[in-house]
Amino acid sequence: MEMDTKKVYETIDWYGADYQTTVCMEECGELIQAIAKMKRGKNVYSNLVEEMADVLISIELLKQIYHVDENDLKGWVDFKVNRNYEKMLAAAEKMQQVKKNLEEVG
Repeated sequence: MEMDTKKVYETIDWYGADYQTTVCMEECGELIQAIAKMKRGKNVYSNLVEEMADVLISIELLKQIYHVDENDLKGWVDFKVNRNYEKMLAAAEKMQQVKKNLEEVG
């Protein structure tokens, strides 16, 4: 998602990196709370989306504060998405094998 990184940088400059990193931690906590409410069946969709936006902004703040290279971050994201996908495929294959074995026994 694209955002105005100049404005993000200016907020870091104005509030300070220490304050902004604390805000980032708080925003992650608020997203956790919104997810928990959704899981309990409360209709807080708007709040969930708002907290997701705050966390996305927080990620951009953290990238700038800690000088995170976009390619390094993308590399980790790609690695983790692929690893999760491979785990899913392996589990699905194992489930199919168990099902086949049960059918042969049964």
